[in-house]
Order: sequence, then C-alpha cells, then structure tokens
Amino acid sequence: MQFEQLRALAAIIDEESFEGAADVLRVTPSAVSQRIKALEASVGQVVVRRGTPCTPTEAGSVLLRMARQVQLIEAETRAALGQGVAARSVTPVAVNADSLATWFVPVLGEAAGWADTTLDLRVEDQDHSSRLLRQGDVLGAITSDPAPVNGCRAELLGSMRYLPVATPDLHRRFRNNDGADFTCLPMIQFNAKDDLQQRFLQTRGVSQPPPRHLIPSSEGFLAALRAGLGWGMIPELQLEADLTDGTLVLLEEDAEENVQLYWQTWTLNSERLNRLTEAIRRAAHLLRTGTSAQIR
Repeated sequence: MQFEQLRALAAIIDEESFEGAADVLRVTPSAVSQRIKALEASVGQVVVRRGTPCTPTEAGSVLLRMARQVQLIEAETRAALGQGVAARSVTPVAVNADSLATWFVPVLGEAAGWADTTLDLRVEDQDHSSRLLRQGDVLGAITSDPAPVNGCRAELLGSMRYLPVATPDLHRRFRNNDGADFTCLPMIQFNAKDDLQQRFLQTRGVSQPPPRHLIPSSEGFLAALRAGLGWGMIPELQLEADLTDGTLVLLEEDAEENVQLYWQTWTLNSERLNRLTEAIRRAAHLLRTGTSAQIR
C-alpha cells in the first residue's frame, strides 16, 4: 500500500466518483483508476463499489480509516518539519442535528481560529453516527453509543434533555379526561431514524401511530412546533423562552427523555485531533451531567 493509493481511495469516497477524485488530486481519472487497481491487487480484495455514488466495500472501509489517519499524521509531520505550515487538513466529524443547532456551536467558533484545519461535518442521528466511524468516513462522532468502535475511544459528554411540547391551542384541541390524547394528536418527526416520539408513546400504551409530519431540520422542527403543526420531543437547550412566554406548553409535567451523548474518536495521538476533542469538551458544559443535574 502506498500513500498515493490511499489518497486516491479517500478522494473517491469524499467526491463520490473517480472523476471527482481526479479533479481534487490533479491527475487523470485513468491515473486514479490505476492506483485503486494497484491497491486492490495489494490487498487481494475489491475496495470500492463502482457506482453513483462510489462507496467503500467492507475492506475499503478499513483502508479508508487508515487513509484518513495517514493524511492527518502526514500533515502534522510536515508542519513539524517546517513544511506545508499553511496547508489545511480536512477533519470529517459526525454530529447529530440537535447538537449542531445548540451546544456544539462554540466548537465552530474555536475552529474559526484553526489555520491548519477545515471541518467536514456529517449530520447523522446520534443513534447511527457510530456507523460512520466503522466505515472510516469520519475521525470522530457525537453518538449515543457508549461502546467504542474498534480502534476508537469513547467518553461521556453529558445528556441532552428532550421535552414533549405543543402549542396551547393544539393541546386544547386534542384533550381527553386524562390529558393529551396522543392517539389523535398530530406528531412531528425529524426523519425515519428519529424514534424519540415513538418511544414516548410506547411508554403511554399508544401502539397505533397518530398522524405524522416529517421535518428533517432542527430549526424547521422547532418552527413547526411553534406553528401548531403537531407535538414533538424538543431539546431543552433549543426552547429558549417558549415555555416561559406560553408559545409552547409541556404536554405532561415532569415528562422528559434524557439522551446521553458520547464523543468517539480514533485512539490516535494527534495534536489536531486532541485540539478538537478539547473544544468539544468545553462546549459540552451546556449538557446535563446526569438525569437530575441542572444545566450549568
């Protein structure tokens, strides 16, 4: 395996095609194809599924993670030798949309001062982001999975508290003697992977899903709640003054869902990776330290 072959693999996956990789590497598509064929010959396995887009095979995912590690170490080595000081290395990170809209924002502010790094954020649900680590797509992930991916370390950042809310008018329209009538009350869901609302309904014995609206945006999700489109589980950090001024109301007192978040990253001694980890730790002070802790 050679550096040029690993660079070609990473470029193909990032650009999703051999042609896009050729543009980034400033070589011909034929040269990219030859490098991948040589890489596949050296490991004895196919590493790229040719298609639209191109994706890594299981063997390719293992090599992709290695390729990203080599790129990171190479960039830091060149900087230590006084070469390529101004060069930026791409840092792919998986983060869930709710975190990106709330407590993760200070990380962006710190990254603005990093002259040697560009962020490549992949928005993925916290229950599924560890998959991107396994595939080698990212070097770190905000995830709800406490079990470290092979070759990675995991640390608890804290908990995001979610509350079931709706507009007062919607709450009044769908009530029964026991409170909110969740069998009929329209529901807002982020996407097909979002099961917060469904888990909430199951604990209340609601097996038949109510009318459902899909809003795949954290900001749009909150706007839909405020507009009275339906009810939903929303991060406490995102509510601001909505509960205080009466724009939204809790559907049940003391009802909440606490989702523990972990930072998983490679077990690699890298200055840039360590710097990112420290920035995430500082930003995570907004998260709860436990199910009964107060936001600091």
